[in-house]
Amino acid sequence: MNREVLSIFFLFLVLFGTALYFSTGLQRPILSMTNGIKKSYHNTTASINHSFNEHFYQKDTIIELRKELSRYEETHLIFHQVATELNALFIENNSSLKVAPKVELVRTISYVKFGDINRVWIDTPAFDNKEIYGLVHQENVAGIVIMKEGRPMALLNGALKSSYAVYVGPNKAPGIVHGLNSDKLIVEFIPTWIKIKIGDEVLTSGLDNLFFAGLKVGKVLSIEQSQGYQNAILEPYYNASHPDYFHLIKSIH
Repeated sequence: MNREVLSIFFLFLVLFGTALYFSTGLQRPILSMTNGIKKSYHNTTASINHSFNEHFYQKDTIIELRKELSRYEETHLIFHQVATELNALFIENNSSLKVAPKVELVRTISYVKFGDINRVWIDTPAFDNKEIYGLVHQENVAGIVIMKEGRPMALLNGALKSSYAVYVGPNKAPGIVHGLNSDKLIVEFIPTWIKIKIGDEVLTSGLDNLFFAGLKVGKVLSIEQSQGYQNAILEPYYNASHPDYFHLIKSIH
């Protein structure tokens, strides 16, 4: 009798798990219910960690943070001065250009769908649902952010719809990059008359108004011809296996 009950219970778990994996309708209420719990968990663990560090490492932490703050303030002032002088130069030459970038630290809440590591919900306080934003991890491009079901969703590099403008190699061959599979990217529509080669570095061009120019994307692994253009297969610099904190580029001007 016990074996029959266990067999039925095990079969039920298998069927439920299969339905949950393939059904977005079943996943959505479960993910929505757990997102609030996850946010509370992240906030609580962060608070506990901060309290622990303040209690046991307060002196050393304060000294190191003061040094970091001093370096940050110095760098911030230098960048502010450069931006101010550059904006003044634009005004002097009757240019409408200006330099006032806006970047915000955001945190990952959960995956959008079980088994898909390239789409995650992120936690950001203010978000324009009509805009698309660039997402960066350290100096590497991580993907883009869009509004989905009333919430900000990150499409990491491996996602097919995560696309943005790039330059390939020292000759700055223009192209559009997007996800190819779980660990590779592809740059399409590269003009055939511009020479590219294996090992070339791929950087953002900044022409799509999503990223600053010169952010790192990846390196060329192979090159193929396609309908009058050339495509480049890339190994991305950012690894999506451990999404945690990112910087959201809200404005590049």
